[in-house]
Amino acid sequence: MIAQMRDIVANELAPTATPDQPGGLAAALYAGSHVEFFNYGFADDATRRPVTPDTLFNLGSLRKPFEATLVALGTLRGELRLGDHLPKHVPELTGDYIRRVTVGELVTHTSGMLLPTDHPPWPDGTFTRAQFIDMFNNWRPQAGEMPGKQRVYSHAGYVLLQLVLERYYGTPIAALFEQRILKPIGMNATSVPERGEDSRAVMDEVWMHRAVQGYSDQGMAIGPIGDQQSYFDFPGTGQMFSSPRDLATFVATCVDGRSIDPHLREALRMTQHEIFRVDEKFGQGMAWETVRLPGVTVVDKPGGLNNASGYIGLVPARRIGIVLLANRGEYPHEIARYKILPALARLVASHAG
Repeated sequence: MIAQMRDIVANELAPTATPDQPGGLAAALYAGSHVEFFNYGFADDATRRPVTPDTLFNLGSLRKPFEATLVALGTLRGELRLGDHLPKHVPELTGDYIRRVTVGELVTHTSGMLLPTDHPPWPDGTFTRAQFIDMFNNWRPQAGEMPGKQRVYSHAGYVLLQLVLERYYGTPIAALFEQRILKPIGMNATSVPERGEDSRAVMDEVWMHRAVQGYSDQGMAIGPIGDQQSYFDFPGTGQMFSSPRDLATFVATCVDGRSIDPHLREALRMTQHEIFRVDEKFGQGMAWETVRLPGVTVVDKPGGLNNASGYIGLVPARRIGIVLLANRGEYPHEIARYKILPALARLVASHAG
């Protein structure tokens, strides 16, 4: 069956990663304790350095499930409460609307808030921590939004969630990831580096040599190798970097997780549960999205920047998951949600039956 699964994945991915397309693509398939890697193209077209399972990619919003896991873990350990209003942890939040928003609404994108950094036209400059707080304090409902009543995807909301976590634990977000998730799971190639003055991740030479050059979907190099983009000029707001191998470990833990701390195992499950029903097809959990398709429910998270694309998709009921990482913008990750994962789930179901 593994050979059939490999064929399903390879047949869908190959047309999306041909030599005339920029950069490269890495994928990792987890299926019932077995991992398969798929590598296409180059981490850096200029030097023709190939993509491998240990290449470091910019994860964009694939970082969000890690923040959500910290929140879930905190609630299970009796530290945080999803119903906590935000000023309890960040007292500077004094605006009429933001004072009514809870931790649970931030982590499920149901605060109703859409900030200038969440949509075009994109701001020209960056925001200090104080300016960031002011942005929330000054926000007013645009169309009758109310906390908890709608799903509005907000990157700024997750940056605020970072501040909530840092304030509560008195620890930088990168260290919280390391101590509470990455080290316990055994992910040793994943980090949120500090951002240097040139907006480049601060990594040692060995790690930087593993990192990708990012490209636009048209093939133009965007930023240096190790590029970290952010509208926020304070620590911890750059992107997470990880490898396909490390994210395969994360996927395995999300759908199996047998050998880890029970609280962490339950936290990973908790983040995947649908909390807000968007419509008949889509739902929202803690960072993860739920997609109900004929015969299969996919739990997934896409992410992307102008020079990076990523996707993690799970079918928990079948103990399968997939990771896609591309060093170019606008990679068509929907093929995993709508084609690869449903086909894999049908295959597993047919063998189980």
